[in-house]
Amino acid sequence: MNKLFVYILLFFSSITSAQKDSLDIGDRYADDQIYFMVSYNQKFSQPNSVTRSGFSYGLSTGFMKDIILNKQGTISFALGAGYGYDFYNHKLKVEQINQSTLFSTDNTLNSNTYSSHNLELPLEVRWRTSTANKYKFWRIYSGIKFLYNFSNNFEFLSENDVKTSYANIDSYNKLQFGLTLSGGYDVINFHIFYGLSPVYKNATINAESIETKVLKFGFVFYFL
Repeated sequence: MNKLFVYILLFFSSITSAQKDSLDIGDRYADDQIYFMVSYNQKFSQPNSVTRSGFSYGLSTGFMKDIILNKQGTISFALGAGYGYDFYNHKLKVEQINQSTLFSTDNTLNSNTYSSHNLELPLEVRWRTSTANKYKFWRIYSGIKFLYNFSNNFEFLSENDVKTSYANIDSYNKLQFGLTLSGGYDVINFHIFYGLSPVYKNATINAESIETKVLKFGFVFYFL
């Protein structure tokens, strides 16, 4: 995973360094950017039998293409592509038995985690106080982000330290999406992702539908 982050950052750096050199050509300019996010993740809309999750986090990086909507360059539309990694310390026991996903709770487990690797496709409407020659500015970006999961792994450790893991379970919702909001000044900005789609599909526990969604909040770093 670390090597993948390095390759992505090197590739995007070569693109954005050329873009920064050309920002002051004419009144119109694009604010193409590399982004890097770190977030604290939590679940909501959990089943009644599932208690609050433990410490969970997310990391993501990618590139945003800026499309100017006014002459001053203060309003724009942006679309991007990137990679995201999420790690969850949760309380829902997930098993894949005979091509069926089973959900339960087990308070005797020593650990219960899962991780996911996602393709990110963010879309944003942007407002900022930048100019063609001003690289430090206030910004508010809002939009929607689509996540396509290409790998997930669930793992738990029993009280006897027996490890069990399942990869790419059938009930994991591969296509998820949510609302995003970012804002701040210069490089460091706050970021919120509010999930609108459930993590699992066709999932139940004790005859109750599992509608678990994800809330992420943290910081996003923008680099020209």
